[in-house]
Amino acid sequence: MMNNLYISLFLAFFKIGAFTFGGGWAMISIIEREIVEKHKWISKADFLDLLAVAQAMPGILAVNISVVIGDNLRGLRGSIVSALGTILPSFVMILCIAIFLTPDDIKNNELISSIFKGIRPAVVALIVAPVLTTARAAKINWKTVWIPIVTALLIYSKLPFISNPITFIILGALGGYIYYIKRVNGAIHAGKEVEK
Repeated sequence: MMNNLYISLFLAFFKIGAFTFGGGWAMISIIEREIVEKHKWISKADFLDLLAVAQAMPGILAVNISVVIGDNLRGLRGSIVSALGTILPSFVMILCIAIFLTPDDIKNNELISSIFKGIRPAVVALIVAPVLTTARAAKINWKTVWIPIVTALLIYSKLPFISNPITFIILGALGGYIYYIKRVNGAIHAGKEVEK
């Protein structure tokens, strides 16, 4: 039974790695559909938490999310199996391209150029879709929508220090911690009021 989970985990991430173009953000909606909706290995709330952890980790988002999901399901072995599943299709494709095609072949081949031109708009949609579903699942409303908008604009501004994404990861963690402390203190205060 446990071996079946490793095989299922590898095949799920292999399929995601093989048929997703556009990097980590383009993969998120497909990973969510495969892991949360189809296999029901984790809940949507857990997926969002693991996504936040994966984004905070250095490295490629697609590999990071596969590692944290694999680790959540089966520890170190699960993370290795799911990471291999994600990486292997890209590795094989790049190896085949390197063996059989030169950069000039790719640049001058109209068929390959047309394929990539067709993929570009689909990649944009694949990146926008998880942003919207993540925003909805994170319960972003009109009171909190300013946070991702201001963060995106500041990152886009290219100002030194301010535009560094690490700054916003740290600020987000601090904001979450302060919010948590206020909720805990509020619950303790409310409990004391009830006792009186």
